[in-house]
Amino acid sequence: MNSTSTAVPLVLRYTAFPAPAASADEARYVGGNPAGVVLDAAGLSDAAMQRIAADIGYSETAFVTETTTDIATTTTDEPATATATATAKAKATATATATAKAKATATATADATAETRRSIRYFSPGAEVPFCGHATIATAIALAERTGTGRFTFDTPIGAVVIQTSTEAGHIVAAFTSVVPEVKALDPAVRTALLALLGLAESDLDERFPLLAAYAGNWHPLVFVRDLATFDALTFDPVDARRMMDAEGWAGTISVLHAPAEFNAGLNSQHEFEARNVFPVGTITEDPATGSAAASLGGYLRETGLLATPARVLIHQGRHVGRPSLLTVDIPAAGGIVVSGTAVPIV
Repeated sequence: MNSTSTAVPLVLRYTAFPAPAASADEARYVGGNPAGVVLDAAGLSDAAMQRIAADIGYSETAFVTETTTDIATTTTDEPATATATATAKAKATATATATAKAKATATATADATAETRRSIRYFSPGAEVPFCGHATIATAIALAERTGTGRFTFDTPIGAVVIQTSTEAGHIVAAFTSVVPEVKALDPAVRTALLALLGLAESDLDERFPLLAAYAGNWHPLVFVRDLATFDALTFDPVDARRMMDAEGWAGTISVLHAPAEFNAGLNSQHEFEARNVFPVGTITEDPATGSAAASLGGYLRETGLLATPARVLIHQGRHVGRPSLLTVDIPAAGGIVVSGTAVPIV
């Protein structure tokens, strides 16, 4: 951006995908992944957005840089009929002509539909990222709280993303539909280096789930660990992790997952996974809730045939960093993956 505006924007703070509280004595939601949200970032330079994201220190901050309204008018036979009627009545009286034209104008107005689109960018404390799921959810809910629930379209660096918002049990829930996912194999040398980074051996992997990389806005290698104890004990060097992620172009996270033993491939039902997402940036090393990784998992499960579609997956994340989170993933037979959850202001 070329603007040199020095105005300090209002930065909202939300936590996205918080898990429902286990006790009635707690707040309704706990944990989640904090995100900064700037609803009016028009005029901010790249450097200003990067500085704000670094100052906030969350894994990502979303900036709404432009808002536009597209109006599409559909045509029906009624306006033409009204015009013809007006023309005929004009021969009789000017009053009749005015009445008919008013009816035609009202009909045309009713046939016009408007869609508000928002351009959005995402910055971590260290760099701009192509897409961020939890900041998308936070931004959509911040908008819904101010303008009402419904459909939002965000024009992101990876393309248009549609978000549906609604009110459920007194709280706003948002669901974004990802871009069409992709899945690819890792180079053998990269696979070996990745396992070494995570301190894992081939024997630690869950043979039901091949180690692959998946994309639904960001690339994420998906590593499935067989034993829960090994999953819980996972450690890594954040400097080495960042170096490898930058070298491989993994703008998202390294997603390490554990599936319960009772997972049965091909069943058309709801399944649950637990995830840990390596994301070293600033003071952060592990992401509490990762929407783009959740969408990538959905694409992976569909592309590998591990789930019959449509299917729903629940992802539990954030336990290991004290911020329990819950992401709901709906996997259709084709197209983008739908990831949903709530977000609440940080007070």
